[in-house]
Amino acid sequence: MLKRISVLTALILSAFTAPGAAQLGSKPAKEWIKSMERPGRLEKLKTDEVMARLELKPGDLVADVGAGSGVFSWPLARAVGPGGTVYAVEVDPGFLDFVREGAQKRGLGNVFPVLGEFTDPKLPVRNLDLAFFHNVLHHIENRQAYLETLSGYLKPSARIVIIDLIEGHKEPEMKMTLDQVKDRMEAIGYRMSAEYSLFEDRFFAVFSRQPAP
Repeated sequence: MLKRISVLTALILSAFTAPGAAQLGSKPAKEWIKSMERPGRLEKLKTDEVMARLELKPGDLVADVGAGSGVFSWPLARAVGPGGTVYAVEVDPGFLDFVREGAQKRGLGNVFPVLGEFTDPKLPVRNLDLAFFHNVLHHIENRQAYLETLSGYLKPSARIVIIDLIEGHKEPEMKMTLDQVKDRMEAIGYRMSAEYSLFEDRFFAVFSRQPAP
């Protein structure tokens, strides 16, 4: 009996420590929030300029993937208006209450926190107009699988926007170039439809679904 229990315990532990069951470069939500909300960082995000280039319409459905403290969730929510929705996706439940309270404080009833998984954003709808990643994709371990799953939540006309570090991250497992992102996106049927030189240290790329041959 003891041997059977020990085997079962090992199987359970292996399920939680399997590859892809972690966020790269992870740290507690409280530390992330403190870092994300510091004034010096907020000034460099150029949220107004980013929003202008996204060309969102009232009523659009948007996933802010890896929303963190909600820095981009707020302008996204204002851009889509009361008839639209922003799903603020996070894998750490420590962010969800912060985002929920932030939305209430700003009077944004169209922001909905979503607890995702490391391999699946677990969105409640499958007709998104836009999936937005800001400095997030390099934290996802199995990027190809995640993007493949994400694509199942999008409309055929939907776009995926990725803003991330041009030279990649200092940690080897988090290094990621725009060319690598293009290859991954093409593997799920998307091609880069726009690129903006808005930041010195980050690329800003928009991907749209490839037309059927």
